[in-house]
Amino acid sequence: MAAGVLDRASPLPLWAQLLADLRARVAAGEFAERFPTDDELRRAYGVSRQTVREAARRLQGEGVIIRERGRGSALAGSLLEQPLHTLYSLARTAQDQGFEEHSEVRALRTEPAGDAGAPLGLASDDEVVLVERLRYVGDEPLSLHRSWLPLEQARGLLEADLRTGSLYDALAVCCGVRVTGGWERIQPELPSPELRRLLNLSSRHAVLVVERLAMAGRTPVEWRRSTVRGDRYAFRTDWAPAS
Repeated sequence: MAAGVLDRASPLPLWAQLLADLRARVAAGEFAERFPTDDELRRAYGVSRQTVREAARRLQGEGVIIRERGRGSALAGSLLEQPLHTLYSLARTAQDQGFEEHSEVRALRTEPAGDAGAPLGLASDDEVVLVERLRYVGDEPLSLHRSWLPLEQARGLLEADLRTGSLYDALAVCCGVRVTGGWERIQPELPSPELRRLLNLSSRHAVLVVERLAMAGRTPVEWRRSTVRGDRYAFRTDWAPAS
């Protein structure tokens, strides 16, 4: 591991010099595969463990790395920021911010509506299309989406390729149904161990649970429950001046 030379005659503390060099190397993409351990940094730079820890602590405070007991340090992922002023999809947001997105389709089938029937205006035993996708940004899992759609409107999705792109685009192309509005509710939640494993989420972070009812005109066409990593996703709303 190549390392910059620290100037021990400089009035700048060694931890500050190490911090500056690590910042530059991160910016250059040097640690894209793996961030070095404290011992590797200590040997490469010839400094004390305390110097490495102080530089790493500052990097963590800046949001550059994540440090976990027993797991070492890793680069923090880029934050995906979602404006809330209009109808949105994760696929379009990721693409607009320069990220590649894809999905692992974990379920695509019909089943009784169950609890999803009420928001969709259906009986619990009415048939719906269930779409469950593990959504990725780059190579990293970001969210788990489960959508229930009335079979009458969404039957065409059963033959669709949902590995990339927006579900609403597929709904328009395959079923002739266009989402025009709706509402959603966002709240934090502590994920189960299984969900942490699925989303590759550390024990330090919660998830955001997004419940959404999508409408085509006055007709409910999707009830969705999305679980999103709290360390990689942020919602933003812009306020206009009060009149």
